Parts: sequence; C-alpha cells; structure tokens
Amino acid sequence: MAEPSKVIHVRNVGQEISENDLLQLFQSFGVITKLVMLRAKNQALIQMQDVATAVSALQFYENVQPNIRGRNVYVQFSSHQELAPMDQNQGRGDEPNRILLVTIHHVLYPMTVDVLHRVFSPHGSVEKIVTFQKSAGCQALIQYQSRQSAVTAKNALQGRNVYDGCCQLDIQFSNLDELQVNYNNDRSRDFTNPNLPVEQKGRPSQLDAGNMYGSGARAAGLSHIGNADAITAAFGGNLPPGITGENERCTILVSNLNPDRIDEDKLFNLFSIYGNIVRIKLLRNKPDHALVQMGDGFQAELAVHFLKGALLFERQLEVNFSKHATILQGADTREYANSNLNRFNRNAAKNYRYCCSPTWVIHLSSLPQDITEEDIVNLVEDHGTILNCKVFEMNGKKQALVQFETEEQATEALVCKHATSISGLVVRISFSQLQNI
Repeated sequence: MAEPSKVIHVRNVGQEISENDLLQLFQSFGVITKLVMLRAKNQALIQMQDVATAVSALQFYENVQPNIRGRNVYVQFSSHQELAPMDQNQGRGDEPNRILLVTIHHVLYPMTVDVLHRVFSPHGSVEKIVTFQKSAGCQALIQYQSRQSAVTAKNALQGRNVYDGCCQLDIQFSNLDELQVNYNNDRSRDFTNPNLPVEQKGRPSQLDAGNMYGSGARAAGLSHIGNADAITAAFGGNLPPGITGENERCTILVSNLNPDRIDEDKLFNLFSIYGNIVRIKLLRNKPDHALVQMGDGFQAELAVHFLKGALLFERQLEVNFSKHATILQGADTREYANSNLNRFNRNAAKNYRYCCSPTWVIHLSSLPQDITEEDIVNLVEDHGTILNCKVFEMNGKKQALVQFETEEQATEALVCKHATSISGLVVRISFSQLQNI
C-alpha cells in the first residue's frame, strides 16, 4: 500500500461518472481542495484538506465498496503528496497567450457558450469556446484569433460581473496552444467550423430547450437567462430516463395523503425539491387529496416522475397530473409564488441536477458553524432510526448527511424539518444520492 497522502487515487471512473458524483463520494469525510479528472485513463485524483481526512475516507471504503451509478470504483493513496496548482486548471498565470482560462465565481445563471461569446467577442475575434465544471467551479477556455485580443479582454474583464452581483470573472492565460472542439452546442463551439455535429453520434439531444419553451426562454443580451438554459446546463441535452420535457401541465393532484399529519407547508417542502411552487390547495371534501401548482410543466413532470409511489406518513402517495390547468386563488389556498423558500429562484441548474426519488440519506445545509452531530441527531431523530450522521465542511460552510433506516423516515424528516430555523439560519434539506455515509 502506498504511503498515506492527502491525495486519493480513484480508478475505474467511467465516462458516465461526473465530478459531482466523486465529490459526493468523499465530501462527507472533510473538505476537498482539488479534483482532477483523468478521462483518458478512467481515473481521478482527489486532494483532501489533510492526510487525516484522506485516511478516514480510505479506512471507511476498506469495508464498504464504493459504487457510483452502478459502477464499482477503486480507491487508494496516490503517489502524489500534493497536487500541483495547475494540474486542474491548465493555467499558466501571467505569460500572455491567445487562450484564456476563465473561472466564474458566484454562478447564479448558466454560463453557456452564447453568453460567454457575447461577453468576450467585443474585445476581438473569438475562434473557440469550451466550458466545463471543475472543483473550482464553472470554467471556460476562450481562444482568440490573436494574443493581443486575449490581453485586451483580460485587462478589460478581469474581476467584472456578467450579471449584477454574480457570475464574477477570474481570468488568467492558459498554457494550451490550441483548443480541440468536437461538437458545436451550448458547452463547446468552434466558430471557425460551423459544420461540427451538435452531439456525439448515437447520443442525440433529447432536449431542445428553445423549442420546448420558445425562443423567448433563451438569454436576451446579458439581462436574463430563462428556465430553458438552466435545464440545458443541468442535463446537457440528455434528460433523466422517463422525463420527456414535453409536458405543459403545471398542476398536480396528490392523493392517499395522511390527512391527520399533512399540511400545505409539508407538501411545499417535498414538492419544492423539483421546482418552484405557486400555490397549494388541500381539498376539504376529500381530506386525503391536494392540488399542487408548480412553476412550469417541466418542474411538474419531474415531481410526478420522482414522487409517484413515494411513502409518507405510512401512506403510499399517488401523484398524477391534474385536469385543472391552475389552482384558483381563494381563502382555501396557500400562496407560495413569492416565497423566498422556493429553491429554483437561485442556482436552478444545480437544483435540477440533484433531482431524484426519495432516498434514505438526507443532506442538510445552511447550518451554523458550531453545529455538532448531536445537534443534527436531536433535530431529526423523532422521524426514524438514524444509522449514521456526519457533519462536514464544504467551501467553508458546515453541512451534514443523515442516513435513516428507510426512505420513508428520511422523507418524513425532510418534510417536517426543511426550513427549520437554527441560530437564525434557515436549514435547507434535500435528498442525497449517496448510498451510504
């Protein structure tokens, strides 16, 4: 076995495995400072904050086979004691080059090729753009026709925001000599070769966001990004199995509820995982029925797909599209359209990406810095048997994972304790796709 190191070597990392999948595998053990994907070798390197956290992770996975998306991955200490600063971002620092490496901080709207081209093209002829996700965040490589154009763009745009208060540009020169672009789509573009295919052969796009929501849903200038761009950014044109992206019905009928334990806020906590909530109505003449109006048809389709048959309060939910297009506002409806608890007003692409059916592991965020595992257990222990609980730090913020005995227990904890206030902070709870913690 290699000498202990804070760098973990992961093997058998298939093309279907994302950086986020790997982050979820290790983030419960401590802070991850760097992640490098070695796609050509089906491998990855993950640097933890210190050796102790890496040792803890590997000791855990000695007894539990790590598995991502049905594929076993294999972990060991790397021969590297530390990853070089440039290993993951292909930057060269201050030596001028016609290719810029751009890191976008505080991303609240998707950074598509079209958006970046509008930002960078006023400073010179842009030949190619490639966007990608790294542990450092959203990044892009911008290739200009000339080095002088790249220098001009860097001087003009460094530290600027694409939108007011968010999407800040951090720019350095890349060490690459030429960008390789294989496809022309929202994630990569060769402006010198418009004949490149949109997707890899044999994997056609299942989502034409422009057609689904109309051309008005596309970004107009730099003032607004529509829902379609967030969906495209989240799924890259390949929607989750079973999701068509064609539904236009926004209202959902939920039945077989437990009328003694359900209320509008609990339904909001559950359905808001899949989209923004406009209003909710409990049917007084049918106490085990409710109507939930989502922000749009795509969000409604996600909710119906992932919640159909879910267990809550000892009942198996029946979740279907309603014959009603909307819920009429009245004394018996609860309004949520302007609620700041709606999750998809910010970071919509990330929230879409995390949509899944209820699991037995919940993820808690927006926690006080002094929170302990005992505090987390005290918060949710009324809802079931807790098999494991782990508090960890990610990007300087405390988060937690709690593993229950069943999915129903985890669902109950989520609907009852999401949006709970602790030390003035509103706790956010969602389902985690981790199998174990």
